[in-house]
Amino acid sequence: MDYKSDIEIAQQAKLKPAYEIAEKLGIGEDHIEAYGKYKAKIDYNILKKYKNSPTGKLILVTAITPTPAGEGKTTTTVGLGDALNRLGKKAMIALREPSLGPVFGVKGGAAGGGYAQVVPMEDINLHFTGDLHAIGAANNLLAAMLDNHIHQGNALGIDTRRIVWRRAVDMNDRQLRSIVNGLGGKGNGVPREDGFDITVASEIMAVMCLSEDISDLKQRVSNIIVAYNRDNEPVTAGRLNAQGALAALLKDALKPNLVQTLENNPAFVHGGPFANIAHGCNSIIATKMALKLCDYVVTEAGFGADLGAEKFFDIKCRKAGLTPDAVVIVASVRALKHHGGVSRDKLGQEDLDALKRGIPNLLKHVENITQKFGLPAVVAINKFPNDTDNELELISQQCSRYGVEVALSEVWGKGGKGGQELAEKVLATIEKGKNEFKLVYKDQDSIMDKIRKISVEIYGAKGVVFSSKAVQAIRKAEEMGLSRLPVCMAKTQYSLSDDPKLLARPENFEISVRDIRISAGAGFIVAVTGDIMTMPGLPKVPAAEAIDVDSEGRISGLF
Repeated sequence: MDYKSDIEIAQQAKLKPAYEIAEKLGIGEDHIEAYGKYKAKIDYNILKKYKNSPTGKLILVTAITPTPAGEGKTTTTVGLGDALNRLGKKAMIALREPSLGPVFGVKGGAAGGGYAQVVPMEDINLHFTGDLHAIGAANNLLAAMLDNHIHQGNALGIDTRRIVWRRAVDMNDRQLRSIVNGLGGKGNGVPREDGFDITVASEIMAVMCLSEDISDLKQRVSNIIVAYNRDNEPVTAGRLNAQGALAALLKDALKPNLVQTLENNPAFVHGGPFANIAHGCNSIIATKMALKLCDYVVTEAGFGADLGAEKFFDIKCRKAGLTPDAVVIVASVRALKHHGGVSRDKLGQEDLDALKRGIPNLLKHVENITQKFGLPAVVAINKFPNDTDNELELISQQCSRYGVEVALSEVWGKGGKGGQELAEKVLATIEKGKNEFKLVYKDQDSIMDKIRKISVEIYGAKGVVFSSKAVQAIRKAEEMGLSRLPVCMAKTQYSLSDDPKLLARPENFEISVRDIRISAGAGFIVAVTGDIMTMPGLPKVPAAEAIDVDSEGRISGLF
């Protein structure tokens, strides 16, 4: 069998024009804006047209705790959407947009893989329709207006030691994490410490993804806290009169992007907050639009279920009034053996003992979805050629303890055809109707209790340790009347704990909350744990070194 890279498969695909994909969804010319031949933005005002139409079934794809061995969450999402269409269902997928940081770093793109991809893959992984550039521009306009206000006399009495708004760039660049700017004399501003976050970690990204419409976006932007004054009172973007200009920069970015899968099925790719430092879900507008246009919508949430899925439920569903109908938990034999302590070079060898040690990670996520959140679930095993029948049977036996079906997913090599078993089991699970969806905490719980419930119930921690800085910040948030906001945990994706070295299902650990940040525009409280950072760095050998373009403009090396 000839091996083809993801980009080779994508470049050989026969794409249909975007307007044809829109036609399949019943979207007319009045609501489609073409970005070239194969990409388009869909006007969010179409939701008014479908306001009283039936709402489709919502399927969330999540995963076990990520490992270098790979799980294939996005690939499974794309393949499941294609499989549902093969079964005669009107279905589409709704994904997040990739960030340039991981594309040129170590993780690669986020358009799926093999024969389960969204295309045009190069465009989606690079500049796409400019959404992330618009978000970065809006973030930095707010930073510029803030510093200009201080330079021009500081009428709001901003304490330059208590500025919390940072600049943003969509690239992994550790050199920019902590900087000093405003140097060079009086005409160049006020010297102060500053720093950059990666664009997808900007609160502007979270605001866009959680906004219901342009008016909601403008209000949320207005609520963003950028600094505190000398009386320790919050200064918002609204007090800088920045909300109108920021909304102008974001008005087109707010419109969902329509593309297609390799099998020419519709896909929304819109918004891209990281799940380890933000809420990790695509936009509410894209999800709600898809649910009005199709009978089944397959979406994903970033990283493992302890991060992306928890935030999908406790933040996105809470705010948008969404109720998922089923959850797919993606795992692979290789990844579970990694959790069991097997080195990467031996993952292709059968090792039932290691698999037994790693499976508790999967079972904890199954327990969370089915018992903590009360949702029906199916486990999808992303099959690799070296997986043995004994290993696959062991996983199935263990999952049966929770009454959860296991399906093999071969969408990477076979596309939608390789996902039909999974699709059939997901449909059967939905039809059983055993859905008792619930959230982990209530709005009225204190901020500390919300953090404790997530840490103990979802992560399996024995408790939470709050730094004095975090305690002080929580008190400030409560004084500001923000205690009813949901909590967004900033935690490593590589472990259920806040220590990336603790694999499988760790026990007897505590979650250490070192800081609390208020995202009043997005509408959540961020609890920062461990050594999590909002500006990643490039690895020793970045993926960028393998990316090239030939004389015909054909890109290679993307994955």
